[in-house]
Amino acid sequence: QVRLVESGGGLVQPGGSLRLSCGASGFRLDYYAIDWFRQAPGKGREGVSCLSRSDGSTDYADSVKGRFTISRDNAKNTMYLQMNSLKPEDTAVYYCAARVWRRVRVRCLGEYDYWGQGTQVTVSS
Repeated sequence: QVRLVESGGGLVQPGGSLRLSCGASGFRLDYYAIDWFRQAPGKGREGVSCLSRSDGSTDYADSVKGRFTISRDNAKNTMYLQMNSLKPEDTAVYYCAARVWRRVRVRCLGEYDYWGQGTQVTVSS
């Protein structure tokens, strides 16, 4: 019953845009810090957008700054990751992860309460 589900991935050309959704079922998403990760084949997980407990600010990976933006719709219990100006190196499986705010110590490090199943993003001509 408690689930976190990503959607919106797919194949897009370089320079294109995608919006990923992270929908929560069985819990209130606004009670949690939601981070986005990605993992390319043979690589470890990389934090894409990471929240700070101190002020709720978002730290984006250097590789995506100025191109990716998160937003939240509490009415729909959904977090979004808007990805613009996509590059081939953005190709990866993208995951959202949730943890209660009190568990946040270091941005995108530590344990999470819930993980989504991942959605594939492929940027290619």
